[in-house]
Amino acid sequence: MSIITAAVLGMTAVLLAVQLKGRGGEYGIYVIMAAGFCLFFYAAGKMKTILDTAHRIQEYIGLNSAYLSALLKMAGITYIAEFASGICRDAGYSAMGTQIEIFAKLSILAVSMPVLMALLETLRQFLG
Repeated sequence: MSIITAAVLGMTAVLLAVQLKGRGGEYGIYVIMAAGFCLFFYAAGKMKTILDTAHRIQEYIGLNSAYLSALLKMAGITYIAEFASGICRDAGYSAMGTQIEIFAKLSILAVSMPVLMALLETLRQFLG
C-alpha cells in the first residue's frame, strides 16, 4: 500500500461517513474506525523496515540499545495515542481524547527518564 492508496482509503472512508451521518451517526464512526484500523495495521507493518534500519544505525555508531529502545517506544506511544485520541474526538468525546493525550505525554516522560539520567551522568563526568 502506498501513500496514495492510504490517502484514497482515508478520503473514501470520510466521504462514506459523511453520507451515513444523516442516517445514523454511529455508522459513520464505524466506517472511520475500520479505515483507521486498516491504516494503523499497515503502518505497524512498516515498523520492520524502521527497526532494521535503526539496528543498522545502532551497529554503525555503537549506540546503546536502551536509547534506541526508548526512542522507538516514544514513537509508538505517540502514534497510538494520536490514533486513539483522533477516534475519540471524531466520535464527539474530545474530553476522552484529551485524557489519552495527557496519559501519552506522561508515558513518554516516564520512558525518557533513563535517557535523561544517562545524559545527566555524562554531564557530571565531564564537569567533575
